[in-house]
Amino acid sequence: MATKDTFGDERLKKDAGADIRGPRDAADSARNTDGGALTPEERRRLLRQEWVTEVLPKPPEIPGFHVCWLSTTNSTDPIYKRIQRGYLPVKTTETPVFGTQYAVQGGEFDGCVACNEMLLFKLPMQIYQDLMTIYHHDMPLEQEQAIRERVSSNQQEDSSGRSLMQVEGDFNRLGREPTRNPTFI
Repeated sequence: MATKDTFGDERLKKDAGADIRGPRDAADSARNTDGGALTPEERRRLLRQEWVTEVLPKPPEIPGFHVCWLSTTNSTDPIYKRIQRGYLPVKTTETPVFGTQYAVQGGEFDGCVACNEMLLFKLPMQIYQDLMTIYHHDMPLEQEQAIRERVSSNQQEDSSGRSLMQVEGDFNRLGREPTRNPTFI
């Protein structure tokens, strides 16, 4: 059933089907308010998967060692520096799971495990724990302490000795040893 044509154009007639379907507002309100077709949980899952690259095979666990892939083309973190820190190349004889399909043929790393430009290395667990403590515990504390000292040295006082600057939040905890210790695996 169509309504009367008041504008003289058949295309502008209101269709009776719209009355049966209901207003479009109801359908629009069922969608996400941010304009997307995904729920926030779905979007987070997709974003998490988007940044995960699984081009390299998962390295096997070697007891007593941390195992990782290192790039032969990274000029800021070259292989020789890692070797100086105690990293050791993994030989194909140590990883029968990979067989010979990932073996380097000839050159400096002959017989080692490689995939594209990446080489598989291992690091004794004690050295790994020391590096993680230094880079992810000690150095951030030192940087926080430097920030704290820089802000403290810039504080000005009024004539009665009160600070003109008020720092809120956890600023006073910067550069101080946390109450918890780093967890070692």
